[in-house]
Amino acid sequence: MRRRAFRLTALALLIIGVGLGCDRNIEPYDPDEKIEQPDLSKIFPEGATRAEEGTGMPGAPGGGAPPPAPAATRGTDSDAAPLRGTIRLSEELADRVPPGAILFLIARTGPAGPPTAVKRVADPRFPLDFELGPGDRMIQALPFAGPFRLSARIDADRNAMTRNPGDLAGEAEGSYAPGAEDIELVIDQIL
Repeated sequence: MRRRAFRLTALALLIIGVGLGCDRNIEPYDPDEKIEQPDLSKIFPEGATRAEEGTGMPGAPGGGAPPPAPAATRGTDSDAAPLRGTIRLSEELADRVPPGAILFLIARTGPAGPPTAVKRVADPRFPLDFELGPGDRMIQALPFAGPFRLSARIDADRNAMTRNPGDLAGEAEGSYAPGAEDIELVIDQIL
């Protein structure tokens, strides 16, 4: 009997301790909640520079952070020439653009990985002339230096992080240096 009372008391104290120790503020799901872009300025403040050599995390390969980038390649290239061109929609997909969709124009310096620059266009009409430049960089401290590979996606749910069946996509042929003009990008794929 004593053992059982002790177990019940211990279990009650454990439950109370867990309940008091948990301070997560979990609110119910709200389907009408407005989605907002995160404030990345706290993580990547404008004008941020790389850490000096040797000040990186202990045990990191190479003894710390990479050496600082030369001043010419830091995020000071706001006068770099933008990319300009036209986005076209293939005739077969002309009736597949849902109302209220968002077009994401994406510039990357490699075949994959995080984008260097992104432009968001609500309710796109085709053909669409575009300009993508240093002001469209995802992280202002990174240089707008190519060559860039360009892709575009028409997103029905308006969320850049999702790729849903039925979204439309396309890529420009080749790669482009800042200042390139007359770029042709055709949206001709269904995800």
